[in-house]
Amino acid sequence: MSKIADIEAVARAAVHAGGAELRRRYHADDSEGTYTSCDVKAAADKATEERMLPVIRQAFPDHAIFAEEAGEFEGTNPYRWIVDPLDGTNNFTAGLPTFASAVSVRYDGDPVVAAIHQPVTDETYLVRRDEGVRYNGTTVTAESSVPVDAGTVAMIVGREVPQNQDLAEQARAVQSTVETEVKRVCSSWAPVVHSGLFARGRLQGVVQFHPDEEEQAVTELLAAEADAAVRRDGALFVAASDEATLDVLWGAATTR
Repeated sequence: MSKIADIEAVARAAVHAGGAELRRRYHADDSEGTYTSCDVKAAADKATEERMLPVIRQAFPDHAIFAEEAGEFEGTNPYRWIVDPLDGTNNFTAGLPTFASAVSVRYDGDPVVAAIHQPVTDETYLVRRDEGVRYNGTTVTAESSVPVDAGTVAMIVGREVPQNQDLAEQARAVQSTVETEVKRVCSSWAPVVHSGLFARGRLQGVVQFHPDEEEQAVTELLAAEADAAVRRDGALFVAASDEATLDVLWGAATTR
C-alpha cells in the first residue's frame, strides 16, 4: 500500500506542474477553445493535463487515473486519481483569475487526498483524510463568525445540469430558496476554488447539486477535513460552517 504522505507530495507536484502551464497561458492571453452555449473546452485544458499526468504516472504506474481530457487509465492498485487540469475554464478563457488545477485520490472509492493550486494568486490547498486542511502550509477550518443572514454561499452544479431541463429547474429552485436566507449565493464556475474558500472560513456554506466527479471528491474531502457540518440527500450535498447554519441552508435547499 502506497504511503499517503507520498501520494500527497505527488498530488502537490502535479497541481503545481499544471499551474505553471496555466499561469503561462493566462498571462499570454490564451483564449483558444471550443465554445458552446453550456461550456467551453480550452486548449489549456489538454495542455495542462499533459503536464500533470506524467508526474502521477511516473510515481505510481499501477494506480488507476481518470483524467478529464484523456479519460480512464486502468490500474492494479486500490488507489484512483481524478485529475481536473483546469477547474474554472470559463473564467480562464474570459480572463478572470479565478481558476485552479486540482487532483483528488480515492482509496477503494473513498477520498483520501486532494490538492488544489491557484496559479495566478499562488495559493495551494492540501487535504489528507484525518489530517485536516492546509492552506499555504497553515492548517485551516471552515469555522466562521459571520451570521447566516450575512453569509455567502457557493452553489455548485454539474455540467449535465444546464443541459437537462428538469435538473436545471430544480437547481434554480434550490438556489432561489437559499438566496432568501443569506446575503449572497455565488453560482460557481470554479467549484474547487470556492470549496477552498469555504474550507478556510471565507464562505459560510457550499451547496452541491449533481456535481461532476472531478469536483465532488475535492469538495467533500475539504468539507469533512475542515470540520464543517455536512448533510446529503442523493445528489444534493450541503456543507456549512456550523450546525445552526447547516440547518438553515438545508431547510432552504430542500424546500419544494
